Amino acid sequence: MAMRKGLKFKTSNKLVITSAAFQDHITRSLLLSNLSLSDPLPRCKREGPRNPQARRTVQETGLQWQDWREASEYVLDPAPPPLTLAQKMGLVAAPAERLMEDEWMQVKARSAQQGESTQPCAICREEFRLQPQVLLSCSHVFHRACLQAFERFSGRKCCPMCRREQYETRLIHDAARLFRHHCATRIQACWRGYVARKWYRHTRKTVSPKDKRLRRKFFEAKLQELNDSFVRYCHTDTEAFLSDIDRSLSSSRRVFQQLESKSVSEPQENDWDQIQSQVIQRGVRDCPICLTALGDLNLPTEASRSHHQQQGRRTVLLSCSHLFHQLCLEAFESFTADSRPPCPLCRSVYHKKLI
Repeated sequence: MAMRKGLKFKTSNKLVITSAAFQDHITRSLLLSNLSLSDPLPRCKREGPRNPQARRTVQETGLQWQDWREASEYVLDPAPPPLTLAQKMGLVAAPAERLMEDEWMQVKARSAQQGESTQPCAICREEFRLQPQVLLSCSHVFHRACLQAFERFSGRKCCPMCRREQYETRLIHDAARLFRHHCATRIQACWRGYVARKWYRHTRKTVSPKDKRLRRKFFEAKLQELNDSFVRYCHTDTEAFLSDIDRSLSSSRRVFQQLESKSVSEPQENDWDQIQSQVIQRGVRDCPICLTALGDLNLPTEASRSHHQQQGRRTVLLSCSHLFHQLCLEAFESFTADSRPPCPLCRSVYHKKLI
């Protein structure tokens, strides 16, 4: 009887301990489930490296903590809670141990092999760029904000891709590094393209091509450019420009006429004989104005002179050795606006003599 009572007492104690262990486990589980799933780090807001040696290294190298945090990778999940009594007694399966650094490297290598960081986020379908990204222990990568929103609205903690539950998360920067490398590549490509285009345009403007047709077009363009620049820098008023040219020409004519009137003197009798001999040597027979025959200079007799006087076609010898009909020369002088008209042939100031 006493043994039965002892067995009942032991059994009841065991049942009490078991029930207490289950109750403790359920209570803790409910408390954990009531925690906000949107923030997996309720107690792990890091303000600096936990390791004092790491803090000194950051300070010695001159890096700010924000820069060090952006360049480092760390686990986002909080430290696991202590085991409950039910888990210690083996009544409930204990949670899996957390991944070590080597295991995280393997997960990251598998994710890089799958190209998770190069593809858009599976939740929002946008590129990662410089936004924080989270690596799950199942090797899938998401935006940190997208994963938090998914956990908050789904009410459970499972991977959006493979539906694995109770995963671990780690903050990585692979997509940010790839985006910076891509941006640097595009900047370098744009700069190299700009330099190449600038060099090509300069070469096209300064170096003539070897092909004859292209070389001709090149020099035509150069000549047109020079003409355009000349026109651009010239006076825009054409009428005023032409009137200036006319004034300059008229003033130049007046100066030359004054010089010629001062320098030319009337020839003497011997000079007239030499001029007449030059005319005879040239063999001039026609008047340059009316293109009719002149008198015979080889026989300047009184009979020939009277014959020409009767016809009214006397001949005039100029000091520049040119012969004209007297009437033709007088008509030319009457139609000329200058006070002392020049020779119709050589445009020089002259003295004349009837022969």
